[in-house]
Amino acid sequence: MKGIVFCEFLDMVDTAISPDMTEKIIEQCDLPSGGVYTTVGTYDHDEIITLVAALSKETGAPVAELVKTFGLHLFGRFVALYPQFFEGVENVFDFLDTVDAKIHVDVRKLYPEAQLPSICCERVGEDRLELLYESGRAMGDLAEGLIESAITHFDENISMSREDISSGSVQRVRFVLEKSSA
Repeated sequence: MKGIVFCEFLDMVDTAISPDMTEKIIEQCDLPSGGVYTTVGTYDHDEIITLVAALSKETGAPVAELVKTFGLHLFGRFVALYPQFFEGVENVFDFLDTVDAKIHVDVRKLYPEAQLPSICCERVGEDRLELLYESGRAMGDLAEGLIESAITHFDENISMSREDISSGSVQRVRFVLEKSSA
């Protein structure tokens, strides 16, 4: 997993809770990296799971809630760090269509070793989009937070439902987004 994810997670903990909490959870975890990350480095996915579990233990918040909250935070950071991915995109459906077809392609050019989830979008009518998230890393909660934050970013009245359709070691989540005229 790319180091930017780790850096942004620790920054979120610093900002939302405190730098002391960040240090505390790093100290509690036996991390191969020692809890030292660079944005361009690549680290074992298990380290982020370990950090989130430690934060959950300290705060009492469920792991799924923390991962979703991180997704909400991370989308805002992506907007700030990578504005080119949002240029000319006017709505959530158009943006989500670009994730696998454009954004992930660009990420793979820069980081060929990156292991990204599969994101497949299907428009079912003008007001409905179905997105299939698929990954061996089981970060559907992160995807949910990212999508929810995208809806807020584009200021659209969209409802979202989530259905876990996983099988085996691969997590598959279907998100259905529906525009409302209200």
